[in-house]
Amino acid sequence: MSKLLQYLTDHHTDMLDDLGEFVSRESPSYDKERMDSFAEFLAGYANGLGAEVETIPIEERGNHLRIVWGDENAEKPVLILGHFDTVWPAGTLDAMPFRVEDGVARGPGVFDMKGGLVQGFWAMKALRELTGFDRPVVFFCNSDEEAHSYFSRDLIEAEARKARAALVLESSNGGRMTTSRKGVGVFEVEVTGRESHAGSNPFKGISTIDEMARLVLELHSHTNADTGTTVNVGTIEGGTVVNVVAGKARAKVNLRVMDEAEAERMSEVIRSVEPHHKEAAVEVRGGIVRPPMIRSEGVASLFGQARSIAAELGFELDETMSGGGSDGSFAASVETPTLDGMGAVGQGAHATHEQIKVDTMPQRATLVAHMIETI
Repeated sequence: MSKLLQYLTDHHTDMLDDLGEFVSRESPSYDKERMDSFAEFLAGYANGLGAEVETIPIEERGNHLRIVWGDENAEKPVLILGHFDTVWPAGTLDAMPFRVEDGVARGPGVFDMKGGLVQGFWAMKALRELTGFDRPVVFFCNSDEEAHSYFSRDLIEAEARKARAALVLESSNGGRMTTSRKGVGVFEVEVTGRESHAGSNPFKGISTIDEMARLVLELHSHTNADTGTTVNVGTIEGGTVVNVVAGKARAKVNLRVMDEAEAERMSEVIRSVEPHHKEAAVEVRGGIVRPPMIRSEGVASLFGQARSIAAELGFELDETMSGGGSDGSFAASVETPTLDGMGAVGQGAHATHEQIKVDTMPQRATLVAHMIETI
């Protein structure tokens, strides 16, 4: 057995204790007070592992953390990416407390992605304690990944440009590494019509509910299983009361595409939608928020390395494409070799059955450690 794996297996209970601490500190993306509190906790935790920590203040969201081991001036660092925000609102712990039962750990954010964070930190702890590893590593932890990383994208891309490779601790799809991802677009469609009394003057109005219903059908018609393009109108709001012809309506639209060319084409399609009624008006805002992550030669090479390490550790490693978004797309977009999905093994991201398989934690942390050591 790898001495790193033995060490992490021996400390499995400590890893679970840390996981419980991470999950029990709620960190909703849009709750700055709780996000900053978690960042302060995480900074202290990383300091305890011998890292230098820089807190990056962000007014609009929680503060980010830049955690460093080793001398960055000596050589290019390995970049580790992780986020500590979750989709779960404050108070979720009351209904979904952290618990370990029947070989799985449950709780808000345990899979996406606090389990991955714990594994990443323990990988560094094992490396430094057992091997004296002192090559530079930058662990960038952001607070807004679940909110499209609007306030961390530039920082992530800048870190990636300086790194020799990026490892992303996002949750793992069935234990597989993620070597490609769809690009993500977010749009808002606003329709303006004309209000009127639904009973006495129904034909003087221009119903934006009617207009939006037609637009939803048009937008959804562009979903194509063969090309992988999907369009989803996720929310709609409009109108005032039941006896008024609606004069305003809004919808939020999510786009997923396989490559840059399709991203450009579909962005233009969505921006070019027109109203059915000649006197109605349509305005579209938004665009691509995450570029596609392409399986480049650098990505493929990293996966090959990870697969070889996994074989030495006694397990088989496969790869997959994901339709979900990740900060790995930003690192890969600046041509830094990037391997994603290196985090926890489990299921139920963003769902009430969110969980991870606790017996895989030492193994996955060991894989991360060996990757950092050998890249």
